[in-house]
Amino acid sequence: MNTQRLLHTADSISTWVGKAAAWLIVVLMLVICTEVFKRYILNAPTAWIFDASNMMYGTLFMLAGAYALAQDAHVRGDFLYGSMPPRRQASLDLILYVLFFLPGIVALTWAGWTYFNDSWRMHEQTFNAVPLPLYPFKFVIPVAGAIVLMQGIAEMVRCVVCLRTGAWPARLKDAEEIDVVEQQLAASTLVDDEARKAAIARAKDIDEAARTRGLGDKT
Repeated sequence: MNTQRLLHTADSISTWVGKAAAWLIVVLMLVICTEVFKRYILNAPTAWIFDASNMMYGTLFMLAGAYALAQDAHVRGDFLYGSMPPRRQASLDLILYVLFFLPGIVALTWAGWTYFNDSWRMHEQTFNAVPLPLYPFKFVIPVAGAIVLMQGIAEMVRCVVCLRTGAWPARLKDAEEIDVVEQQLAASTLVDDEARKAAIARAKDIDEAARTRGLGDKT
């Protein structure tokens, strides 16, 4: 298995987990809407809904971390990084991964397993009229930590490849906002073909300009 295939395998796993966890948004919306109806229309609130919604949101947040890392979608608060050449970007990224990412994620995964193990042993539950088990939720912590760690190692390999070749290896791309814009315009009956093509071209130009400003030569 060559390096590029290995990187795409890690990207695929992170993307699959992130997309699977994204369905919790739909479940969470349905649960909240049902609870609002029951609470304010039927005057019959549910005791466990607050704990359940918190656990679903926490699960979504943790499991989506590796997906965001695979898509290079985490927010960068930088002023100089975007103007650096790829090798300098890779050097900075690799140093930061080793100094901060690895210790933090390893600690999270280790501590998460400890929390889950303790919770499992005591069959920990929430404190309300209808208690919910907490150990399945706490099991998500080490799982999410392990997946983020896997993706982080893949990102470190990307840095090494960039240092050797002078260019960032390709990522396994997922659907982006520009793709959604193109699909919506392509299906629209409110604009003619010429205006549709011009709007799509302008959207792509704006997106490319934003990427150039924010990421420099990193692709």
